[in-house]
Amino acid sequence: MATEDRPRAEAPRPALRELVKRRRAELGLSYVKLAERCIDPETGEQTVKDSWLHRLETGLKVIAPEYPAIVGMSKGLQVPLHVVQAAAGEQFFGISTVESGSGEVRALMAKADRMTPEQLDALARFLEVVAPQK
Repeated sequence: MATEDRPRAEAPRPALRELVKRRRAELGLSYVKLAERCIDPETGEQTVKDSWLHRLETGLKVIAPEYPAIVGMSKGLQVPLHVVQAAAGEQFFGISTVESGSGEVRALMAKADRMTPEQLDALARFLEVVAPQK
């Protein structure tokens, strides 16, 4: 296959970076003040450094945050934990989170976790036939 025929890898979406940038501006906080507010509620320890927040927000390379940092950012940014988790998952791991208030959808998703890759592929093809995207 020629080089130009290969699909190009998409750049990671800056979901967490954009969330931090937006919320920091809305709250009127410096990197230092935001970092001071990113506290693990169980340990009381600061979970991220201001330098990490600066690097994240300005698009420099950073290490993906671990769970305590995500919890701390949720507190510091004053947003629900699932919002920070979804943004970090999207930016660092390419995970696209879809939320639904429907119990039926959540039950189906729980079953999908037990499916093989082949079964998931077949399910995706089936869903495209019965409920195509617009």
